[in-house]
Amino acid sequence: MSDSVLVAREDAIATVTLNRPERLNALDKAMWMRLGAVMRELDTDHGLRCIVVRGAGGKAFAAGADIAEFHCERANAQQARKYGADIGSSMRALAECRHPTVALIQGACVGGGLLLASQCDLRICNESARFGVPVKNLGLTEAYDELQAMLRVLGRAASLEILLEGRIWAAREAYEKGLVSRVVPDAAVVEEAYAAARRIAEGAPLVARWHKRFVHRLADPRPLSAAEIDESYACFDTEDFRTGVAAFLAKRKPDFAGR
Repeated sequence: MSDSVLVAREDAIATVTLNRPERLNALDKAMWMRLGAVMRELDTDHGLRCIVVRGAGGKAFAAGADIAEFHCERANAQQARKYGADIGSSMRALAECRHPTVALIQGACVGGGLLLASQCDLRICNESARFGVPVKNLGLTEAYDELQAMLRVLGRAASLEILLEGRIWAAREAYEKGLVSRVVPDAAVVEEAYAAARRIAEGAPLVARWHKRFVHRLADPRPLSAAEIDESYACFDTEDFRTGVAAFLAKRKPDFAGR
């Protein structure tokens, strides 16, 4: 359904909300498909500077996949392969979005919810947040493309720990293992996530997009090409560079145009 993922915008910050609070925002196929479409559309919006991803209701970011639909959507390997391709496409749309993304995590962030949050650039959670991937209890695996971001964020040892034990981590343990960027008191987490988004949005947007792409590229062991190395100096030819330097010398706040 079209209202399973909501989109709102305030100035240069968009909010993408997983909207099934009655099911703790458990992700069904319609939500995955809608999320991918939303992220691909937002990627083309050059006026955006940051995207906040959150769950509706305040009790969960996303409580995993909607297991109730497994009998009709993932009943065998053939169905699961097609379903997995859809999930992978939506996760890539989030991970590869040019704009910086902030996951605002409240409450449960498990299974597919944790894998989805791992695609975001920053993850800010409340003290009540809980994390886990207890798929061992369902007798199923996470596919390669579903695991990539979690492995990139957590590393091999912690990824295997969360998958093999299947236990639920509290927010502090998730922070210590590098799964979340910061832990904030419950009453302050929304404001802190949007404060982070505003700090991102105040910076030069081209620089934010470049840094996101550079960091992702450096995870690839292939040698950098000459064109890629040249691109790391392209900022010096932008209007934003001239604006930033002038503002610094004049001791005033820069107003970046994204050019």
